[in-house]
Amino acid sequence: MQITDDQTKALTQAGLNLIAQALTIYDSDLRLAVCNGPFQSMFDLPDELVTPGAPFEDTIRHLAGTGEYGEVTDVDAFVAERVEQAQAFVPHYMERTRANGRTISVEGSPLPQGGWVTVYTDITNTKRQEALLRARSDALSDQLLSHAEQLAASNRKLEATITALEEAKRQVTESEARTRLTTEMMPAHIAHVDENGRYIYSNRRLSSVMPGRPSNIYGLHISDALGASAYGRIKPALTQAYAGSPAVIEFTHDESARRIRGAFTPDRRGGVYILSMDITEETQTRVALQQTLKRELASRMISGLAHDFSNLLTIILGMQSKLARLPDMPAQAGELVEGTLAAARRGGTLLSSIAD
Repeated sequence: MQITDDQTKALTQAGLNLIAQALTIYDSDLRLAVCNGPFQSMFDLPDELVTPGAPFEDTIRHLAGTGEYGEVTDVDAFVAERVEQAQAFVPHYMERTRANGRTISVEGSPLPQGGWVTVYTDITNTKRQEALLRARSDALSDQLLSHAEQLAASNRKLEATITALEEAKRQVTESEARTRLTTEMMPAHIAHVDENGRYIYSNRRLSSVMPGRPSNIYGLHISDALGASAYGRIKPALTQAYAGSPAVIEFTHDESARRIRGAFTPDRRGGVYILSMDITEETQTRVALQQTLKRELASRMISGLAHDFSNLLTIILGMQSKLARLPDMPAQAGELVEGTLAAARRGGTLLSSIAD
């Protein structure tokens, strides 16, 4: 039995709600995409702030109003500062004590397609154990102290590993950013759709290739992104690519009258890579070249025919001149000869004008 998108979302949400930590994902427009139940219960949020599409700004304003961040004298300035920090999409980790006395850790990481994911962990018990351990350190046995030292050494090694991983993640993030910048500067639309026809990657150049279409198409179905007319043109090639065979087509975009070339290449996971280019100028140049070649061919044919007719006219003029000089030619025949000579001379004039 095939699972529908709604069933998949329900299963995913159920799994997220079983996680003890609070989790949120905001998109590049700072609107809530996903959150789990612990996020709402941890901060006692109303339903409208945990509904997909809820603005990040409204959530911060609500938390500031409930005293989550302590005493805030200028709520608007505080909210604006938090929004500006969020728009930077910079990885961060912090620990803070809430107004209710509990301590949480906050870890945020940017997403490749824009937006970020944040994980909130209640570390109150861990902090209490650390405080208790420090308070009773004098009474600990040598063995426990030894274990604590070993644990501290292991923690330092772990921190070094985490630092190395963070550096690797930073390098990967920078590499992804450079790659995305490069693809976004290309005069073509590069995209990847999954087996359901939804975009899982786009270099955001669709609107430059097909004016009037959106640029931010991540998650959209290809029929919605392209429009009914363009989708109907590329559907056979897309179906062929889904079947495992690459396909290349050319079609005219009705809305802009541009000539578009689309290349569809199947991937190994049931999806398709798509490269779309505006070839209007190329097509116009190709048509102009074909017309030039046709004119050259016609000119050569006319020149050849004119040469042949010129030879024929020369022969006709010579023969008619001989007939005209005959002494005993009947008067009626003379009129015919003169008519033929006049027609031949007009033909010569016409050939001269064609040659010019």
